[in-house]
Amino acid sequence: MTHILIVDDSPTELHVFKAMLERNKIRVSTASNGDEGVAKAIEMKPDCILMDVVMPGKNGFQATRDLSRNPATANIPVIIITTKDQETDKIWGMRQGAKDYIVKPAREAELIARINKVLS
Repeated sequence: MTHILIVDDSPTELHVFKAMLERNKIRVSTASNGDEGVAKAIEMKPDCILMDVVMPGKNGFQATRDLSRNPATANIPVIIITTKDQETDKIWGMRQGAKDYIVKPAREAELIARINKVLS
């Protein structure tokens, strides 16, 4: 069973994404900030990480960079999923090591398709 780590400081967003993924038979873990997300990724080694950008403390760009530079987590694909919709944000996110970039709100079919693409 695929295991996804969702890193988002919004309880509402965590609930929505968790429900979408669980409907698609995906096991879900959550973290509410960048530091917790990095720690859980190292501990759990999920198949993929959905990373918000705007969070207190370590933001999603910083957390993605940390994950992509750490040999223990460098092979875990990160999909940034955020309200930041500027092209410069997308370019920056991909430069930090993200494999994909989705602007919220994400539709379930698109989210599952993007996850499947980075895992294939």
